[in-house]
Amino acid sequence: MTPSQNPAPAALAGIRVLDLSRVLAGPWCTQTLADLGAEVIKIERPGAGDDTRGWGPPFLQDRDGQDTAEAAYFLGANRNKRSVTIDIARPEGQDLVRRLADGCDVLVENFKVGDMARYGLDAASLRQRCPRLVYCSITGFGQTGPYRERAGYDYAIQGMGGLMSITGERDDRPGGGPQKVGVAVTDLFTGMYATVAILAALRHAEASGEGQVIDMALLDTQVAMLANLGANYLVTGKAPRRAGNAQQNIVPYQVFEVADGHLILAVGNDGQFARFCAVAGCADLAADARFATNALRVRHRETLVPLLEPYLRQRQRADWLAALEAAKVPCGPINDLEDVFADPQVLERGMKVELAHPHTDALSLVASPMKLSATPVQLRRPPPLLGQHTDEVLGEMGIDADARSRLRSDGVI
Repeated sequence: MTPSQNPAPAALAGIRVLDLSRVLAGPWCTQTLADLGAEVIKIERPGAGDDTRGWGPPFLQDRDGQDTAEAAYFLGANRNKRSVTIDIARPEGQDLVRRLADGCDVLVENFKVGDMARYGLDAASLRQRCPRLVYCSITGFGQTGPYRERAGYDYAIQGMGGLMSITGERDDRPGGGPQKVGVAVTDLFTGMYATVAILAALRHAEASGEGQVIDMALLDTQVAMLANLGANYLVTGKAPRRAGNAQQNIVPYQVFEVADGHLILAVGNDGQFARFCAVAGCADLAADARFATNALRVRHRETLVPLLEPYLRQRQRADWLAALEAAKVPCGPINDLEDVFADPQVLERGMKVELAHPHTDALSLVASPMKLSATPVQLRRPPPLLGQHTDEVLGEMGIDADARSRLRSDGVI
C-alpha cells in the first residue's frame, strides 16, 4: 500500500490539532486523528524534539545504507503530522503556541501536572481565549488524587495497575513470576481512549459551541482495561493470578505443545469442544460429565488439560491447523514478526504501507487498521524531520521570513 491519492473526503477534514505530546500515548492519539484526516501540528523542542527520535537502534537508513537520526520508534507513531520546533519555556515561544491554539480545534499535551500552567498554556488560560477548544491532558495519574504530581511510565503502570499480576507463567512453574506485555499497551490504550474522548468532545462542541477539558490517566486506563479479570475480582473478591498462556474464564483456551512446536487452541463454547475432541480422537472426553460445559471445564482445568496434552503432541502443527480449521474450531500459529508481515491475510489487508521520506524512497510502516468505506484513512505525509515544517506553519500564521529569522537566532524556534 502506498500513500492514498483517493479523492474521497477524510472523516476529520477541517479539524486542526495542536500536538504538544511526546513518546507514545499522546502521539498515538494524534497519529490516529491525523490518519482520519485531521491536520496535526506537532510542537517539538528545538534541537532535540520528541524523546523517541533518539530511542534506537534501529534507526532508519538513508539511500546510502547509513543510519539517520530517525529512530523506528518515532517513525511508528508520527506519520501525517507537521513538525514545528518551539521552545515553550520562552515567553516568545509561549505566545507562538497561544496563537497556534487560537486556530485549532484540539490541543493534546502530556506534560506533568502544573507544567502547562507555569507556561500559561493550561486549559483554563487557552480556553478563555478559545472556548471551543477541546483540551486533552494525558498524564500518569490524572489531574487529581494523591499521585497526580508523579511521573507515569507504561512499564511502572503495568505493574501498579495490576496487569503484571495476571501476565506471565504461573508462580509454581518454571519461569513463573511477573511479566510485562511485549509492547507498551498502557500507553497505546490510553492513546486510543483519548482519541475516543476527543471525538466525543468534538461532537459536543459542534452541537453546543463549547469545548471541554479531557483528563486522561495511564493508571485509570490500565485499571479499565483489566476488563473481565477486573470484573472477576469485583464479583468474587478474589484477585486473579497469573495463568501463563491459559485463559482465566475459558478451557481449553491456551497454548499447547504439538509434535513440531506449539499452537493456540481457543475453544470458545461447548460445541467447539465436542468438535475438537472428535478431531483429536478423544470423543470420550466430550462425553465426560466433568467437562460437559465450559463452567465445568474451568472448574476441572487441572484434570482436563493434562488429559488433552498427549493428544496434541501426536500431530504436527500444520496438520492440526488444517484439521481444526476444517472443523471450525478456533486455533492459530504463534508467528514471529517475519511470519506476520509475510502472512497472506496481513498482506491482503494492507497492514504494511510504504511512504516516500526525505531519507528514503520507501519507508515501511505498520498501517492503520481502520477501514472506513466512505472516508478511508489517507497517508498524506511521512513522519516529519525535526522542525521540517516550522517555516511553513509560522508563515501560514503571517510571521514573515525576517521575524522567523530573528526567532531562530534567539533560539525560540
